[in-house]
Amino acid sequence: MQNYYHTFHIPVMGTGHSVDTPIRVAPLGITSVISLVDDILLEKIRKYYCEKFCLPYSRIQRNAFDGRAKRTTAYLDMAHKIVQTKMENIRKQPFFEKNDKSKYFDLLPDEAPLKIKYNKFINMKSGSARDAMAKELTNKMLPGSIDVNIMVKLDSIHYDKNGNPFDDEFSDAKAALRGYANSSLRSCIVFSAGINQRLFNYMTRFKDFYRDKTGKIKKRIILKVSDFRSAIIQGKFLAKKGLEVYEFRIESGLNCGGHAFASNGILLPSLLKEFKEKRESLSAMFQPLIQKYYKKMNWEYPEPATEPANEPALMSRPFITVQGGIGNHGEALRLMKKYNMDLTGWASPFLLVPETTCVDDSTRELLKQAGEKELYLSDISPIGIPFNNIRKSGSEIWTNKQIANAKPGSMCPKGFLVSNTEFSELPICLASREYQKRKLEDINNADFSFNEKERLCQAVVRKTCICDHLANGALINLGIAEEKNSPQSICPGPNIAWFNKLYTLQEMVDHIYGRCPSLVSSRRPHMFANEIVMYVDYFEKLTCHTVYTLSEINTLREFYKNLEEGMDLCLEIAEEKPSPGENLDSIPICVKKQRERLRSIYAIFANNAEIKPKKHETSAQVMMAAKLEIGN
Repeated sequence: MQNYYHTFHIPVMGTGHSVDTPIRVAPLGITSVISLVDDILLEKIRKYYCEKFCLPYSRIQRNAFDGRAKRTTAYLDMAHKIVQTKMENIRKQPFFEKNDKSKYFDLLPDEAPLKIKYNKFINMKSGSARDAMAKELTNKMLPGSIDVNIMVKLDSIHYDKNGNPFDDEFSDAKAALRGYANSSLRSCIVFSAGINQRLFNYMTRFKDFYRDKTGKIKKRIILKVSDFRSAIIQGKFLAKKGLEVYEFRIESGLNCGGHAFASNGILLPSLLKEFKEKRESLSAMFQPLIQKYYKKMNWEYPEPATEPANEPALMSRPFITVQGGIGNHGEALRLMKKYNMDLTGWASPFLLVPETTCVDDSTRELLKQAGEKELYLSDISPIGIPFNNIRKSGSEIWTNKQIANAKPGSMCPKGFLVSNTEFSELPICLASREYQKRKLEDINNADFSFNEKERLCQAVVRKTCICDHLANGALINLGIAEEKNSPQSICPGPNIAWFNKLYTLQEMVDHIYGRCPSLVSSRRPHMFANEIVMYVDYFEKLTCHTVYTLSEINTLREFYKNLEEGMDLCLEIAEEKPSPGENLDSIPICVKKQRERLRSIYAIFANNAEIKPKKHETSAQVMMAAKLEIGN
């Protein structure tokens, strides 16, 4: 269930870095998200926590029937049990002592009605009135939600030992969904990285995604979207199945962690403006389709019943939230006040909060020391999408050592990112040793110049086993694996360059709510300014890799137009009154510099577009090729 007391949530961070975040922070009322990509990791972490909390544990073998779904269910049920137990223990703690109960209330935003009531309570004289207030406050203490994330494009089909494919329902995404659906959680599932129609169709098999007789939905749907059009397309598709979108989660395409799904030059302020202007139309579009489905199924469509005092009613319209690059309280205020966002998401800064995330000490030290030059958009991901990265990580050191020893590539221990059939009947991963060996041989036998062979070979061996390496930091942190045998990858957003020490949970939450001196320098450019620089960088790289097809030229022209319009909107924002600590003065300076740069890049592109012959390659092919090279 959504977190109704706090105005922020902690989004998913890789496969391992938020794997146990709900266990750490949900009993303190904070909502966070677990990735369901790596069920092998979930099983290892489940064993650790079962032993720590004296819970029964029986290993689910890797080759067990429907093992991926069963491992997912078992982990989520365990997390739910631990959070409920910890929550009950906190509720039983006394007031007026320095303990987790006082911490729970101290963390709440000052304007929250529960916090206001708590502040009144602690100043009351002892007696029956205070005792009654203590009971009321305790009853209203809610845990944060244990939400989950599925990256819908990672939906590999698996094969038996004879090479025969398993039934479609055993694909990675569907098995993960089934594991969540079968769990005891009452929470939200976040779908990211686009639309998977087969997966969305599969959801109709599970009643927990629909309203019960009281109007409640046990498992609610969150869609991570890149623009309003995507929200409409996905929302309508689900509505036709009777499935309601509880929240649309907007994310900056480039100013974020993990894989970067860049928009076509549409900056975050432009996206937020459109959502603000059109959000009321979402329910009007979806509700008739949802009710039509219920009628077709001969189901009653109940309105939400009156909820208990500690359980909010189902929203009549979807929540709209935003994340990606938020750095201080002033920026969060602008997103919520100007654009009517219901919540904000804060991810990467929490990588420096040991109470919150599962990161090994060496990687945390890297993050502390990292400046803007150490954080970069790389092309190491085997799925061909730009991937936020940090230099000198354990993963980078391991990969370079493998290359130096003429043994590039991974043994592919998990196989979550298999997709290529260039050299094999069954799909293999671009980061695998098998693929890289064959591809390097292919390049070296081809009729290319030495320099071209070198460039192509480097592009091959850069691909890294992120599905294994992203899990290792968590395993090292919990003492399950040794660092020397476990290269660690991490994918922070560029915003973490402005956070340079380890923080307590209280410090970070106070920073988010503006209750303490800012943890970041006043010189830090506004999040909108930072995003502009990233998009101009991205546009430059796209133009460098263009082969000037007509469709590609039109795409890049639209990118340029959208970016220019976004800069104009940012200049309008810069003229408004800043929120406390908000560095609006950095926006005009950034726009002036980056606009000159953008126009110079575009002039070269436009001139070449007029004189170069138009090849018959599709825009999609060219743009993907450019994205593959984006980290060069």
